[in-house]
Amino acid sequence: MQMLLLMAALVFLDQITKWYVTQKLNVRQSIPVIKNVFHITYIRNPGAAFSLLANQTGFLIAVSVVVTLGLLVFFFRMPVEQKLLRFALALAIAGALGNLIDRLRLGYVVDFLDFRIWPVFNVADMAIFLGVALLALELARTPRGKGF
Repeated sequence: MQMLLLMAALVFLDQITKWYVTQKLNVRQSIPVIKNVFHITYIRNPGAAFSLLANQTGFLIAVSVVVTLGLLVFFFRMPVEQKLLRFALALAIAGALGNLIDRLRLGYVVDFLDFRIWPVFNVADMAIFLGVALLALELARTPRGKGF
């Protein structure tokens, strides 16, 4: 139950921050928070990470749905004792859902976190990255043949 609440909270945080940015900024407008280090920059991303597959919205929606459903099946089949793996999956699922909502609702993903040395991203992207990183770390430290 806690992991479902975490997912819901992350999706809400992702959507509310994107909504706020779209209400306060024009597309491509940038506000420095820490000049030349961190800005809030409103970008419409029609693609996946780094704008790959831009304008392939239908394909990206289909892939997102399939991957998210697969992660959900994996999540619900995972033993409750596998706390770190369930946490990692919850992060990845929440991030995938946040960006999927954008694609379904808007046809693009709203990005706004701009560190100037990396492409602009959002809360959902952070959740996906963290979830995948934790999954990779856990897989790396799990002895071969043990599985999850």
